[in-house]
Amino acid sequence: MFSRITGAIVERGEAAVLLDVAGLAYEILLPACVAEKLPTQLGERVTLEIYPTFTLEGNSGKFTFFGFTNGIERDFFEALVSVASIGPKTAARAFAQPMGRIARAIDAGDHAFLVKLPGIGQQKARDIVAKLQGKVTRFLLIRDADLRPEPAPAGFADEALLVLLQLEYKRGEAEAMIADTLAAMPAIVDAETLLAEVYRLKHRRDVTSAASAASA
Repeated sequence: MFSRITGAIVERGEAAVLLDVAGLAYEILLPACVAEKLPTQLGERVTLEIYPTFTLEGNSGKFTFFGFTNGIERDFFEALVSVASIGPKTAARAFAQPMGRIARAIDAGDHAFLVKLPGIGQQKARDIVAKLQGKVTRFLLIRDADLRPEPAPAGFADEALLVLLQLEYKRGEAEAMIADTLAAMPAIVDAETLLAEVYRLKHRRDVTSAASAASA
């Protein structure tokens, strides 16, 4: 089983990333505080440390991969999973806050902070402190994600792209829609007109596809 992966981001979600590695796509689940550190641009290459798990589902099994930006983060994840009442999925959800902040709470026995983490109730908070208090020193200095200011649009096409991304279109799909519209109507010079024509072109294609399906 591999412990590290390098690939290009082909899909990006809040809790997972899809990496293309030599034509194979691997889904890597990410704790929220790790996802914040990764590039948002599709096509960017990243290297992640991997924590693999295997679960049986009926007569078959399933591998799940959790990703981290460095080995220390993965070690902290492994430490949390070593607590009997904490499984990998619970640990991943719990890292909704910066790891350094969580480590400080464990070191201080701050149950009030720990119970606010997703999936961590009173009993799990007690279990975590009992198991790990005094053993998390090297995790206290894990860096938080750098704040990324939203880039200003370079032009009306970029402005339209940001709108489509906010509407939860995938970047590749949104860029293709904009490119097709501008190729068909090169006289467009503002984002509002561009978005209106993107909608009209998409609607026309949807109607044509529906008609073709109905006649098939």
